[in-house]
Amino acid sequence: MVRPTALPFAYPPAGYETLFDSERRVRSFDWVRVSSGPSMPPTELDVKAADGRTLRVLEDGARGGKPIFFLHGTPGCRFLHPRQTTDATRQDIRLIGHDRPGYGGSDRHPGRIIGDEAADVAAIADALGIEKFAVYGHSGGGAPTLACAALLPRRVVAASSLAGVAPYPAEGLDWLAGTGDLNVEDFQLMLSDRAAWEAKGAAEREMMMQARPEQVRAYISSLLTEVDRAAFDDELLAFFSNQLREALKHGIAGGVDDSLSTIRPWGFELSSIRVPLQIWHGKEDKFVPYAHGQWLAAHLPRAEVHLEPKEGHISLIRNRVPEIHEWLAAHF
Repeated sequence: MVRPTALPFAYPPAGYETLFDSERRVRSFDWVRVSSGPSMPPTELDVKAADGRTLRVLEDGARGGKPIFFLHGTPGCRFLHPRQTTDATRQDIRLIGHDRPGYGGSDRHPGRIIGDEAADVAAIADALGIEKFAVYGHSGGGAPTLACAALLPRRVVAASSLAGVAPYPAEGLDWLAGTGDLNVEDFQLMLSDRAAWEAKGAAEREMMMQARPEQVRAYISSLLTEVDRAAFDDELLAFFSNQLREALKHGIAGGVDDSLSTIRPWGFELSSIRVPLQIWHGKEDKFVPYAHGQWLAAHLPRAEVHLEPKEGHISLIRNRVPEIHEWLAAHF
């Protein structure tokens, strides 16, 4: 279940600085804005889901802008990288992240399925006074993005899934072909011995909570193609390591439930999606192989498809967010 996925972008832009401790760990919750502009200050709040669970939410970007949700990967949390939020400010976007159940500050929702994310996103939108919104998600946030598109058609104006997985099993798809060794071993153990899989995840969490950024990079090396290795530079790695510690600070429940939800029925049919939709996937991806993007494209014929031969898993989110923001914002 400790199946790392990247957060967007690399070094903070002009107007930001990072706070590091002596071991180059980011010791602030995120990045620190050091100049003012038309953006809102990063704002955290807790929202109640329909069943009373707490959902931890983060807002940033343009004050009063077009509301767009970003759904994080697995494992992940609400943190939004400053180049992501800076672009949101530039494009008049109010960017919203949240911890999926079991991560960071959000309560666990045992037994959840992919489709349950739509109700949580709707609850957050209600609490923020938002009726219509767009949504995009990367890696483990891709399938939940499709859930929002399918189950909230009167509220979602557009959606974009980046490097997301196909359902499991998926007819005609060798689900693990092309996946890096770390994720293959993890997935196979999840299917064969759940107790051993969770014990492995708990041990991995202990290591990740203490690891220096370069140790995290070494641990996931089997997942890094050359294009992703180049994209995953020291600044992005420091942010990712901080984000990972926040996601896992209370344990592995979020990652366990995320991973199990991918192999359960998702709770909706892909064919039911009618809202404007993009599917993005890089050919140089060993976290979630290219074949998943091809499969989704074939089963979502209304989608605008971007199968990128020179992008990987990390480079895709690092390089393409501005144009995805632009496309989503155009649908308001």
